[in-house]
Amino acid sequence: MKGRLVAGRYELATLVGQGGMGQVWTAHDNVLDRQVAVKLLRTDRMPEAAEDFDGVRRRFVRECRVTAQVDHPGLVTVHDAASDGDDLYLVMQYVQGADLADHLAEHDPYPWPWAVAVAAQLCPVLTAVHAVPAVHRDLKPRNVMVRPDGTVVVLDLGVAAVLDSDTTRLTLTGSPIGSPAYMAPEQAMGGEVGPSADLYSLGVILHELLGGTVPFAGASALGVLHRHLHEPPLPLRRLRPEVPEPLETLVLRLLAKDPRDRPADAAEVYRELAPLLPGPASNRLDGPGVPMDPTRPFRQPYAPWHGGQPPCRSRHSPTVPAADPHPGPPAPVGGTAEIGAAVKEAKGLLDAGRVTQAVSVLGRALSGAAEARGRNSPVVHMLRKHYAATLLEDGQFRAALSEFRLLIEQRSAEAGPADPQALRFRVEAAQCLEHLGDHVSALAEYRSLLPQLDRLADDDPAFALEVRGRAAHLLFATGDHIGARTAQLRVLVDTERLYGPHHPLAAETRRTLDEWDSRDDRRDRRP
Repeated sequence: MKGRLVAGRYELATLVGQGGMGQVWTAHDNVLDRQVAVKLLRTDRMPEAAEDFDGVRRRFVRECRVTAQVDHPGLVTVHDAASDGDDLYLVMQYVQGADLADHLAEHDPYPWPWAVAVAAQLCPVLTAVHAVPAVHRDLKPRNVMVRPDGTVVVLDLGVAAVLDSDTTRLTLTGSPIGSPAYMAPEQAMGGEVGPSADLYSLGVILHELLGGTVPFAGASALGVLHRHLHEPPLPLRRLRPEVPEPLETLVLRLLAKDPRDRPADAAEVYRELAPLLPGPASNRLDGPGVPMDPTRPFRQPYAPWHGGQPPCRSRHSPTVPAADPHPGPPAPVGGTAEIGAAVKEAKGLLDAGRVTQAVSVLGRALSGAAEARGRNSPVVHMLRKHYAATLLEDGQFRAALSEFRLLIEQRSAEAGPADPQALRFRVEAAQCLEHLGDHVSALAEYRSLLPQLDRLADDDPAFALEVRGRAAHLLFATGDHIGARTAQLRVLVDTERLYGPHHPLAAETRRTLDEWDSRDDRRDRRP
């Protein structure tokens, strides 16, 4: 494997980490002449990949695009993501330092002010991630790096979601996708995973740093998950009396079984931690200093680091190349030739899978055309339609929602609210709401669309069935399980009537109903 050239560009050098789902390598970027980290994901451990590799690849790239939108210094920078042969790969900045698991092993018992400082640095990273909205789903010490200057960096955002939409499903070896020791109870049950699951994982990390071990351990993954669901954590002051009482209370709140009993968000966690953080020391700067002291960013904010290399290297270890600027071409002036060239360029970028660049090209073309021709020009309408669809594909759901609402307004004014194109724009706007986590608004929009879509079902029955299926999923997600089953059964009956019982859409609908039954059975068996 050493010396392999991934995607004709990244030459693998040293294996620095290996787990059940992939490997991490140091590598050389032969195009930009820099050191990077390459994560190779094992598709043979993903059950869906054998049946639909292209679907898994598309989900992987899309998930990476969404997470790449998070701009925070505490999150590792993603440079590239695609497939190479049968492998999916992720290219990241190469971070110097040690992961938090190694750092804990080097400093046991871990000073409680260091634990507070680590958690306080993680809070703004989680706030930025949750604002996308996204969820890390696999926050653990191996995915947190401590740099020599004491700052922390979070790795692997989005990777757990790519591996499987249900992170608790067991692989062929019986190991869950995800990390059972750090998994929130709702994630362990296969329920909907939101930002609160990351806060639970943060509580597990704090408990491990302060108590020397995770709150729930066991001989098997299922045993650990059972303890997450049913056993209370041991209060930390029984293990270390010197831990401040407010810190013990915060950890217990983070480890609450019910997400509603946890802090509201990462900002609230930071406010609870803030009184325990050291204040800035104005009398002197550190000399050579102790490498990887996480309190240093609070004691000496923005101070240059003059220390040496860390005493240990993590399996994910060193370097941080600066991000290279990529200035785009000047905005088009709105002429026919310039617009045609921009559309052609965007199409080529989309065909190559470079969706984010296509968004930039179409955005510049739309801005120039609207300025030159006016907002209601047919050319501007065409560009806006392409731009909105590309934003949606790129995972920029808030921006896409704004564009679809403009398209709905314009098309409805021209052709009436029941126009098929206006209805499609409304469906795509509802999809944006769904992706943004506003399930109530998305469900209301789908429901308001259904009577009109039923009238158009003869022209496009698959489209109407898709919208009805989305509405059923949202009913289940919002707790109306009976309504969801009723709606999904109607979708199944109509699908089999139109396409036959062996059509893929009918099979998928039956699988969904079976999965819902299994979830409810698991819930009913809980004491």
